[in-house]
Amino acid sequence: MTREIDDELWTAIGDPTRRRVLDLLLTGGPGTASSLSRELPVTRQAVAKHLAVLERTGLVNAEHAGREVRYGVNSDQFARAVAQLAAVGQAWDGRLRRIKAIAEAIEKTKKFR
Repeated sequence: MTREIDDELWTAIGDPTRRRVLDLLLTGGPGTASSLSRELPVTRQAVAKHLAVLERTGLVNAEHAGREVRYGVNSDQFARAVAQLAAVGQAWDGRLRRIKAIAEAIEKTKKFR
């Protein structure tokens, strides 16, 4: 597993509609642009565009069944995104601990003046 952050992946996840699409696919299983659009305040065409972005980043897979295209979450890529988010969270936790330590040290020096 890489610690490198994938900007394209996070740009895709950064959009609220795409996050909602992912949420719907995670909770409800595979779906089509039409079925997903019934759950979202956007058109089927907009959902299709969002799904194309998610597919390009590997977060969803498209399965063609006749004229219908069903999308499902790519669990490996989703797990990679979760791992990246955890790594970013840990890095920020470390930064915040250092900031707190610096602030406390400054506060201590003010008390002794």
